[in-house]
Amino acid sequence: MEIFWFLPTSGDEQYLGSLEGRREPTTSYLRQIVTALDDLGYGGVFLPSAIGCEEAWVTAAALLPATERLRFLVAIRPGVILPSIAARMSASLDRISEGRLLVHVVTGAGKDHLAAEGVFVRHDSRYELTEEFLTIWRGLMRGETVDFTGRHLSIREGRIWPLPVQQPYPPLYFAGSSAPAIEVAARHADVYLSWGEPPHMVREKIDAVRRSASAIGRTVKFGLRLHVVVRSTEEAAWAAAEDLLRYVTDEQIASVQANLTKNNSEGQRRMQQLHRGRRTGLEVSPNLWAGIGLVRPGAGTALVGSPKIVAERLKEYADLGIENFILSGYPHLEEAYRFAELVFPLIPNLTVPEVKVRASERTEFHGWWSPKETSAASPDPVSA
Repeated sequence: MEIFWFLPTSGDEQYLGSLEGRREPTTSYLRQIVTALDDLGYGGVFLPSAIGCEEAWVTAAALLPATERLRFLVAIRPGVILPSIAARMSASLDRISEGRLLVHVVTGAGKDHLAAEGVFVRHDSRYELTEEFLTIWRGLMRGETVDFTGRHLSIREGRIWPLPVQQPYPPLYFAGSSAPAIEVAARHADVYLSWGEPPHMVREKIDAVRRSASAIGRTVKFGLRLHVVVRSTEEAAWAAAEDLLRYVTDEQIASVQANLTKNNSEGQRRMQQLHRGRRTGLEVSPNLWAGIGLVRPGAGTALVGSPKIVAERLKEYADLGIENFILSGYPHLEEAYRFAELVFPLIPNLTVPEVKVRASERTEFHGWWSPKETSAASPDPVSA
């Protein structure tokens, strides 16, 4: 099992839907978060790509020098950028980071957001475009000279140099709940991501991706994106979850849900079905709370509970085949510490990236981590 954390590049919150306690995404604050993640033993940090966020690749390049082992999962948008430019960016950042780059391919978004970025491709056609994008990108990253003519993208004698550190290329993460998305994931993804749906719904998607990948002789790993609210007791955790909605009004919920309904994302529709815009009945599976989705697009669920309970729920997902968890909590700096200190010791076989410091310095890390547990022979965080 490997744990990543989310980087709030659009700003951080203490209370959802409120400016009370809001933190701007300054370079100083984001650096505090990635430095903490690096020290605490998180496997990676996820940088989103959307309107309102700091640009992911520029931000990753600025923050990499503050870390030594943390991997950077950086979002990229087919249709917004050419695959040739994306390949050069990926190869460069992989070399600069000494092989710590992971690439998250984001095909979907709300129609209004896509239009604001100049993308007017219909839902299923976006996945055709992504298929073409990844065919070109993967060929370039392997060092091939690429000639390709597609419906959406074409390239003639395309090539890049120098090549990335990771061969054949940095691992590709991909998400999407629709049938076209699952087909693209089966053909191209190294890791398929799902939002934090109840286990039986996640199992259905895992099975679908596995079937599609197996049919063409491929295997795909799996990850899960969700929030966490962990406290020393169950009562304290549920109180903290409810407190996140302290300033949320019914009018805010109605407005957010009306806007999200215009989104033609299948994943977003599945998130909305969990809470149906209501404040009641938000525990949609044991310890899985859908309250965040009332006022936030995208990942809208959180595991809520004591350290022992949350660790057990993570194991339930792991038993389905989830190896990588991309977690977050509000505010992200404090919750990153809280989760590592309370839950990491309870997770068996937790993958900790190799520490690139002298052996004499390793004793400076937090007490839950033992230098004997990490060595140059440690399994690769992506394949473990």
